[in-house]
Amino acid sequence: MFAFCSLYAQKSLPLDTLKLKEAKDMLADDYGNLYIYKNKDFSLTKYDSLGKQIGKMMLAVPYKVQTVQNPLSVPLFSENAQELKFFDQNMNEIQRVDFKQKFGFIKMAYAEDLQQLWLLDESTKRLIQYNFRNETIINSYPFDASFDDLMDLLVYENKIYILTRNNIRVYTFKFEKIFEATVENGKRFRRENEFILVITPNSILKYIPEKEMVKIFQDPDAQIVDKNTLSYFEIKANKLYLYSLEKNKETEPQTEPDLQPKAQEKEIKQSEEKIAEPDSQEEKLEKKTQEIEDKNPGESSLQKLIEEISTLESAGD
Repeated sequence: MFAFCSLYAQKSLPLDTLKLKEAKDMLADDYGNLYIYKNKDFSLTKYDSLGKQIGKMMLAVPYKVQTVQNPLSVPLFSENAQELKFFDQNMNEIQRVDFKQKFGFIKMAYAEDLQQLWLLDESTKRLIQYNFRNETIINSYPFDASFDDLMDLLVYENKIYILTRNNIRVYTFKFEKIFEATVENGKRFRRENEFILVITPNSILKYIPEKEMVKIFQDPDAQIVDKNTLSYFEIKANKLYLYSLEKNKETEPQTEPDLQPKAQEKEIKQSEEKIAEPDSQEEKLEKKTQEIEDKNPGESSLQKLIEEISTLESAGD
């Protein structure tokens, strides 16, 4: 399956080729700002929708950008440095969480909000809920899953989402696997309200709870793709393109909409049958009254109406 939404024509965005040539990843926030990560120099640069640079970070080791949906607090995790950083809208560091002193080896971190983290500790095989504001462990769950090729982690509504390079798995907190599917070259999760999306280099997939993964955007020629709530973005041939999407155009099962035309058809049929029936005595009186008023609105009187009604009643007898 592919493309549940209605796309408008693509639009080329004003970001020159040199800025995109060595891009390793790209993310878009809901204000239309773009974040370009380059693995060559471990830099993360933020541009506005017109291509103007807003800020830039030069990082010493590789970092993974979790999400930019809240541009006021952008979380970046480094497995190498064993830390998580938060940056503001101008790419200034506002918070740093060091895992080295308190934990074994954190393979992946997920910032649930501005005070809680979910951590996958590879050394102890545990999933840890951690309040980094007061440095306390809230919960810890045994999690003896494979950490090979782990790409991303997400926790939402008591479900644990694990993304590897080649598949997605969904678990309960009791380590019960409730869903698994193949995903080619998975990169990261994106959550939009209750929907869980998976981003790959050239496609975006939507998780249908405990059923399947559905492709909602794909371009085999794309180098990098991403989306915000209004548009899809892609880098193709070192150029940046935007596809605006029309909301509420999702392809849903057609069982429910089909019922409505049938019901309307039945109502129309019943109305036609009713019209075809001979007029009742009351309807005849009503029609005649209206005819009299239409012909002589100024002269119609109660006497004329009584005479006409008497005639109709006699005919009815």
